[in-house]
Amino acid sequence: MTEQELISSLQEKSQTAFKTLVELYQDKVYNTCLSLLQNPEEAEEIAQDVFIEVYKSIDSFRGDAKLSTWLYRVATTKSLERIRKLKAKKRFAFLKSIGGSKDEDEIQPATFVHPGIQLEQKEHAQALFSAINLLPDNQRAAFTLVKVEGLSYQEVGEVLEMSLSSIESLMFRARKNLQKLLENYYEKNLKA
Repeated sequence: MTEQELISSLQEKSQTAFKTLVELYQDKVYNTCLSLLQNPEEAEEIAQDVFIEVYKSIDSFRGDAKLSTWLYRVATTKSLERIRKLKAKKRFAFLKSIGGSKDEDEIQPATFVHPGIQLEQKEHAQALFSAINLLPDNQRAAFTLVKVEGLSYQEVGEVLEMSLSSIESLMFRARKNLQKLLENYYEKNLKA
């Protein structure tokens, strides 16, 4: 089945086409969400939301980009929305704790290590993912899509709906910020 046939079948609300879409893209969508959210449960939930959103809004797909690009865009957007909600919830929990109220649902920072990382590299990977987590959302998304998901700058530009020069600029700033964030970690570990 060609991509256009798949899109046409999805627009006709074919269950078989939807199943095919999920089979073809579930790993890519989940890995994108996982790389951005750094939480397997959150990533799984958002990945499901991505496919539901795609199924509901396939009629609005104009075909300006590849289907995979659109899926990356939806996955990235939904992941960044979740990150913003979680940050807001953390700030609210912090303010409540200052006021003396203790929230049972307070979010604790996770120690995330991507499942594809070798055992001997987990400590370094944890430091890297913690640093990535501190990047501004647009740098975090661009860096993750390029370095973790392996998309080209052009593809990332299509996903984030930005120009190639904007992606290059985001990547430059992300690298500089990561370099600053990781400087102390590596100095400490080289002395040990």
